[in-house]
Amino acid sequence: MRWKIVLIFILLLLAGGFWYWQKHPSYRLQLDDIARSLSQNAAVQDIQKQVVAPEPLRGTQNEPDAYLTVLGVIKETNAQRFENGRSSLKENSLLDQAAQKKLRDMFQNQYFEHISPDGKGPGDLATQVGYEYITVGENLALGNFKDDAALVQAWMDSPGHRANILNPDFSEIGVAVGKGQFEGRAIWLAVQEFGKPSSACPAVNYSLKSQISGYESELKSLESQITDLKAELEAADPKTRKEIEDYNQRVKEYNDLVKLYNNKLDMLKQIIDQYNSEVRAYNACAGA
Repeated sequence: MRWKIVLIFILLLLAGGFWYWQKHPSYRLQLDDIARSLSQNAAVQDIQKQVVAPEPLRGTQNEPDAYLTVLGVIKETNAQRFENGRSSLKENSLLDQAAQKKLRDMFQNQYFEHISPDGKGPGDLATQVGYEYITVGENLALGNFKDDAALVQAWMDSPGHRANILNPDFSEIGVAVGKGQFEGRAIWLAVQEFGKPSSACPAVNYSLKSQISGYESELKSLESQITDLKAELEAADPKTRKEIEDYNQRVKEYNDLVKLYNNKLDMLKQIIDQYNSEVRAYNACAGA
């Protein structure tokens, strides 16, 4: 009799366990969290570039024998720098090209401004000819100046143009001069393009910025997948063993995505820190 009682008790325990297992078939895995949103990541700093362009100079001179030369303008410019304790400017062929483009464009489109009718300024010209710069400056003059010395002196008598000519940051120059029809009369136009090349400061590895963009694109895609999967899992209410097994498999997939996201986010942060460090060093030099 006693063994029957024991057997019945065991059967009751098994039945109770089966009922509990049906209600609670397995442990539901926990959802991991992403370290932080991509929007909370460190900002990528920008390279600082400067363009200095004083109001164009309209000369009052109307010399009948006016004549200007590129070499003469450069010579007179460096003479002014020497007298004021500045180092000489080196002629740069790319800046010469930029000056020539500006001169032709002003005659062709009949304007006398730093910004062309299509919105291009001195910085755009430098970029178009392939001149990588930290700072560029542009002086413009219109008038029948007697000679190169008279032209440069007219610029020196104008505070903004004088500042460009004597700017200690500039190390290179390009010049263009020419006579043509402008506003219904024959007149000379002169262009000075000044530059401080980017090579004067520590190099920035621009490929890092491409890597940053690539990581940001990947992380946005992952964040979208993670958000959708998390919403699905939070809305789920698995009850049977099969449902909970499927649920846990999805949780594992979710946690794997979160781990991948967090790893890529850490890599992105390291690249941004390295890029920003290089940009800070460059900008500190550029502003020195």
